[in-house]
Amino acid sequence: MNNPKIPERKNGIELEYQLDEPPQKVWRAISTPELRQNWLPQEALANPEAISVTPGKEVTYRLRDDAAPFLESTVTFKISSNANGGTSLRIIHELDDVRLRETERTAANNNRLTVMRAA
Repeated sequence: MNNPKIPERKNGIELEYQLDEPPQKVWRAISTPELRQNWLPQEALANPEAISVTPGKEVTYRLRDDAAPFLESTVTFKISSNANGGTSLRIIHELDDVRLRETERTAANNNRLTVMRAA
């Protein structure tokens, strides 16, 4: 019997954009709260502060849905210069709410010997 490789399920998306603007300008837009507010409002953030920052390269924010069950996710913005003098912007959005992590479940019929205690 063959065991086909099943791709790992990933709870996220990754997008990449090539921008004409220089990396410094893109960095300001994603890291300065007043500028970021124009396209990523504070109401969408679980925490207004970035949870991880590598200055000039990468910033990660925690987001929260505005409707029940209010799941949380992370969005990471990675920037680098491209060959045209512009910016390559990668956006990685992952749904990683603690409530979605699977716990180890045991089947009801696990073929294990049931041992009962004597009173």
